[in-house]
Amino acid sequence: MAPRASLLTLLLLTATIFTAALHAQIIPFESGGLSYKAMTRGGVTVMFAALPLRVHDYAVLEVAVSNGSPVAWAVKPEDFVFESDGGGSVEALPAVTVVRTLLAKAGRADVGKLVTAYESALYGNVEIHSTNGYEARRQDAMAVNGSRLRAAAAASAIVMVATSLKPGQSTDGAVFYPSAGKPLGAGRLIVHAAGEEFVFPVEALPTVQTHR
Repeated sequence: MAPRASLLTLLLLTATIFTAALHAQIIPFESGGLSYKAMTRGGVTVMFAALPLRVHDYAVLEVAVSNGSPVAWAVKPEDFVFESDGGGSVEALPAVTVVRTLLAKAGRADVGKLVTAYESALYGNVEIHSTNGYEARRQDAMAVNGSRLRAAAAASAIVMVATSLKPGQSTDGAVFYPSAGKPLGAGRLIVHAAGEEFVFPVEALPTVQTHR
């Protein structure tokens, strides 16, 4: 009986490890010309892709979070940390910091280019179905009067904001990393969400377009 019990225990342990590994598997896919990575842990799915532009010394990622768990979870840009293979790490900036910088340094043309790049990525990705993401924020931005205020609202709509996701809800947005006008390079994207740690490898990107 002891050998059979040991074998059963080993099989159960192997099955548990395999299920956990499968559950946290990184799923890469191509959409709209961008390379995405997605992972599900604890019922929460995180996906991201690097946008092919930099704006005022920022490197930009498109991210989406979907809450398939039975409890509500808060997510914010600062949960997305990039660790470089060369050493050092940087958090994505809070939404208010990014919007203030875009207002101070970016013209309407720059914001327009950012909006175009983000919408192209978002609407080209059939895997993203946000309930309270960019599209909802864009509708609010369209109601703002005044060109400067509308530019600010458009910038605000793009940037991922701190959000509480109830079960079944999802969000998306752009997260911004100060990069001195350079690509992020190779490293890891570490996302702290839903009491879990999502770790994605990040490959070095080729030189991309810069709007300064």
